[in-house]
Amino acid sequence: MADKSQSVIGIRDIASIEEMGAVEDLQREVWECADIDVVPRMMLHPAREVGGVLVGAFDGARLVGFAFGFVGLERGRVVLHSHMLAVKPEYRGHDLGFRLKVAQRGRALTEGVTRMTWTFDPLQSRNAHLNFAKLGVTSDDYRVDYYGEVSTSPLHAGAGTDRLWVTWQLDSPRVARRIGETEEGAGAAGLESARAELEAAQALVRVGGDGEPVTGWLAKGAGGGLVAVEIPGDVNEMMRRDVALARRWREATRGAFRVALEAGYVVEEFFRIERGGAYLLRWAGA
Repeated sequence: MADKSQSVIGIRDIASIEEMGAVEDLQREVWECADIDVVPRMMLHPAREVGGVLVGAFDGARLVGFAFGFVGLERGRVVLHSHMLAVKPEYRGHDLGFRLKVAQRGRALTEGVTRMTWTFDPLQSRNAHLNFAKLGVTSDDYRVDYYGEVSTSPLHAGAGTDRLWVTWQLDSPRVARRIGETEEGAGAAGLESARAELEAAQALVRVGGDGEPVTGWLAKGAGGGLVAVEIPGDVNEMMRRDVALARRWREATRGAFRVALEAGYVVEEFFRIERGGAYLLRWAGA
């Protein structure tokens, strides 16, 4: 088996049409989607030409992961929207997702872009840990069935395509600490105080004894406090064995996030806990 250590796998820009063809193939492999849902090289190439960022993880000459983002406007502000990130299953667990995002950040900052956005399924605990704990994103926007109720990918079967829209403030001290650019709070350190706050937060959804979602409520006029939304540890496995339960989790977390965000809370952290995972939301009002 090939050595998948960080020292062996290199991160670099994807520039050739041939390598963009490998990006097409990797999309099909990772998401098992039909061609209609594959972003083709005919889109990747011009997007890159006008400021988009397309970086790949290479084991020798073999593409094993990639991240693609295009330039856009969000409320009149230039952003890089990181639309896709994929890593071959056998190469996961080696920080390639983190390294690809950091590479995107470097390219964006070089061009004077200080804000990156993307979406992800809030029931996916692995992605939540990468985004919040390791990269330092925040979110104040929940999108219901962002890609429609279904897609050609079996990963979306049965539970819709809800997404959290996250913001990565590339030049912020928070991000610099999380990715290890500063000595203070390098990497995911500095989260312990927030973890202590999690214990005191009001749980809007928690994992019950049988793995079912147990819902709470947000008191009217609430503000200034902390709330938490728990999720199961592996929703993909849950989808395989009990689609109905996964749907219940979607409905419960959808309601909790929407109520909290509409009340002025912001999703700030994600923690791995014994029951699965937990988001920490802080009120952003004055």
